[in-house]
Amino acid sequence: MVTWNVMLTGLFKFGQLEKASLLFDEMPERDVVSWNTMISGYASNGFVGYALGVFGEMQNASVKPSAYTFSIVMSCISAARQGKQVHGSIVRSGLNLSNVVLSNSLINMYSKLDIIDYAFGVFLTMEELDVISWNCLILGCGKSDYGQFGLVQFSSMRSSGYSPDQHTMSIVITLCSNLRALEKGKQVFGLCVKLGFHSNTIVTSATIDLFSKCSRFEDSVRLFEEIQIWDMALCNSMISCYVRHGYEEDAFWLFVMTLRASFQLTEFTLSSILSSASCLVSVEQGTQIHSLVLKLGFEYEAIVASSLVDMYAKVGLIDSAIRIFGTMTSKDLISWNTMILGFARNGKELEALKMFEKLLEQGVLPDRITLAGVLLACSHRGLLNEGCVIFSSMKEKYGVIPETDHYACVVDMMCQAGKLTEAMQIVETMPREPNIFIWESLLCACRTNNDLQVIERVAETVMKLEPHIYLPYLVLAQAYEVRGRWESVARVRKAMKDRGIEKLSDCSWIGIKNQVFIFEENPVFLSESEGVYLILRLLFREMVDEGYICEFCANTAIDYG
Repeated sequence: MVTWNVMLTGLFKFGQLEKASLLFDEMPERDVVSWNTMISGYASNGFVGYALGVFGEMQNASVKPSAYTFSIVMSCISAARQGKQVHGSIVRSGLNLSNVVLSNSLINMYSKLDIIDYAFGVFLTMEELDVISWNCLILGCGKSDYGQFGLVQFSSMRSSGYSPDQHTMSIVITLCSNLRALEKGKQVFGLCVKLGFHSNTIVTSATIDLFSKCSRFEDSVRLFEEIQIWDMALCNSMISCYVRHGYEEDAFWLFVMTLRASFQLTEFTLSSILSSASCLVSVEQGTQIHSLVLKLGFEYEAIVASSLVDMYAKVGLIDSAIRIFGTMTSKDLISWNTMILGFARNGKELEALKMFEKLLEQGVLPDRITLAGVLLACSHRGLLNEGCVIFSSMKEKYGVIPETDHYACVVDMMCQAGKLTEAMQIVETMPREPNIFIWESLLCACRTNNDLQVIERVAETVMKLEPHIYLPYLVLAQAYEVRGRWESVARVRKAMKDRGIEKLSDCSWIGIKNQVFIFEENPVFLSESEGVYLILRLLFREMVDEGYICEFCANTAIDYG
């Protein structure tokens, strides 16, 4: 029996799942270890469904599961109903629930399933606790959006005489990070220093994330630079920090350093670096990372696939985004949201609305980001009626309370339709203070409005929010000029000059390898401008020879650049 079980374990260890299954069928006798090996082997290789199937066969074969059997099975559970059934099986099997390992597995399972009250029920009935018990409970609070309650449990843990380990401290710092509780997080990190955990990369990674989310970028960089030995978890946090604060080049530099150090890349690393690639001008970096994703076999990871869709959508390659979205085996709400926003931002507003309808047909409940993407599509397309219907039914139909970004889309739709009065009424009834985007929409609509008081009010508000924007001064000057108020026009222009406000020129750019070429209205600002003009002259000459334009037009175009 021992020999058969050892052979079975070896086959799973080397990934020979089919041979392991055949061997298991040929075994003349099986004990609980044999069944556990099969369940564990399938689970560790990602075949969760097969693992649960073997567990069902084990019960049909009247083999009594052990505590280890249930701990493996609980790690495979993904539905609340299944979890409760397994819990019932444990009770019926007569196993002692005071077993710390078994109870900890139950707490962890219920926390993962977002059933925190059941996790507490198991915790409170345990006769003996250990640090893992507390860690599972506190982590469950964080996953179930009870972060503040998790901090209370951490205080109870310490007052009960239990010493936290590095995993406890990492979990608690993550709770503070999610709550944006910087001061509490700093106190916890101070305790880490006192306990000697400050050099632990798990704790440091969580602390870097805390500083990053609480807008303390410099502190994140300083802490990262103080660490002598890097690992992938630490680099993941720092790459994410760089991307969050707009330092995409630094994120790429650190990513290259991890490749050179032969670190084991994770799906979180690739997702973060793809986010930075979508912010760069050159598409080459993004496609190179996509190739790396394929090479490492991460293309079916939901978080990586969603990041690929987002990257291609942001750089305008919407067809590539559609293709990747279509190959995704499992689509979560983030994936749907990314695709809807991608359509809305790339001039495919009707496709965004169709995607929204497909999401609803799948029985997926939209969130605030989904509805913001749909309203953005309606705004870009000028679909005022459709947008207003969705906006008015957000709370009742989907349980989403409208926020500032939703109001911004509706106000923009109103302004495009020439309904400035209605847009102003919406702004005045908003539960929150309007942002700069809402006021800019109103300001653009003011150009065709005859009410000078409204124009002055909106323009002055934009000036207060963004003092260096050119638009409010332009709108005011035009309004005064139309009414013949030349003194007011002169006053506006003097205010612009005193504040150093200049009109921004339209520009476009193209990235070739590591160099970005910027083209403004006039002239062309780049190092090889003479070469560019030379190529343009050659192109104009060829167009003349082919008969597309006349000689006079070509000379005029060349003279004016």
